[in-house]
Formats: sequence, structure tokens, C-alpha cells
Amino acid sequence: MSEFIKIYPENPNPKEIKKVVQVLKKGGLVIYPTDTVYGLGCDITNTKALEKIARIKGIKLDKANWSFICADLSNLSDYVRQIDTPTFKILKRALPGPYTFILPGNNKLPKEFKKKKTVGIRVPDNSIAKAIVEALGNPIVSTSIRDDDEVLEYTTDPELIFEKWQNLVDIVIDGGYGDNTASTVIDLSEGEPVVIREGKGPIDIF
Repeated sequence: MSEFIKIYPENPNPKEIKKVVQVLKKGGLVIYPTDTVYGLGCDITNTKALEKIARIKGIKLDKANWSFICADLSNLSDYVRQIDTPTFKILKRALPGPYTFILPGNNKLPKEFKKKKTVGIRVPDNSIAKAIVEALGNPIVSTSIRDDDEVLEYTTDPELIFEKWQNLVDIVIDGGYGDNTASTVIDLSEGEPVVIREGKGPIDIF
């Protein structure tokens, strides 16, 4: 049975954040708020947790295109090849914000993602997500809980999210109502920005 935890975005309670981090470190799954839709996440370094998310999503782990949720751009060099100045300027301008950037992966990627040439990087403008990743000390691997044929409230109302997911995850965080628009996905792996999916983040800044 999972736990339902209220965390206020204005001032995330360190005690509650610590509880979430302990669950992540033990290989638990967490549903948490971002600046777009609620996300389902786990510790990027925990193979069992990654496999659990893949099972829930009904996909093979090596085929998964999940985002790496980072607290800021300082984690980038852990997973992304050296990027040029124009690319870095784009990232600085857009993040933190409702964007996922596809960037060329490097050879330090966790073994589950070794075959991937690119990775999706997110730095959400959400104090709860940021606090969790900072306290954890490395990114969360994340996927959206939204399905296209889903009743909207089940992806935006934390109590309904808990009702639906309580037998699949360890913690559902209530960080207030979520958004129902996903992040804008921009491919920067070849240098020039290519819009893959238009979502919440405006594309006129590119």
C-alpha cells in the first residue's frame, strides 16, 4: 500500500522530502509534481526500480524513452556529451521550465541506457521536484502518468492519482493540482533545435 504525502510547493518540508528520497534509494517508485503533468519516477541508479517502471508502462527497458529529471544544468556532463556554446545558451534560456531537451548521450550513462545515442533532459520549474533531486544527489528517471485516452482528472487531481496508482507505487505526492499539458520536446542532438512535440513550453524562444 502506498503512502499519500502532502508537500507544499511554496516551502517543501525537508522531513517529507527526506522520506521520499529514502524510498527512492531503496528502489521505490514515486509519483510527484512537475511544472507540467505529474510524473512517475525512480532513482536513475536503481536497476530494479527502472525495470518496475518498464513493466508498468508495458515496454522493454532498453526501448524506454524516459526523461532524466535534473535539479539544474550541473548534472549535464554526467550523461551528455560535450555541448557547444549555442546549445548551452538555449538550455540556459529555457530551463528551468516545461521543456524536455534531447541531447547526445555520453559513455557514462547507466548501463540500462548504454545503447542510447540520445537522452531527454528535464529541469522542471517545480520546487518539490527540484528538492527531491537535490536531496537524492542524482537525477530521477521519469515518465508521464498521462495516457491520451485517460479521464483528465486522473492525471491532474492528486487524490484521484492516488486512487488509481496506490497499488503500483510507493508514494504519491500531493503537490497541488497538476497541469494536463506535457512538456515541449526539442531535439538539440544535431545542433539546430528541432521541435518534436509542442507542449506547454512556448517554441518562439528558439
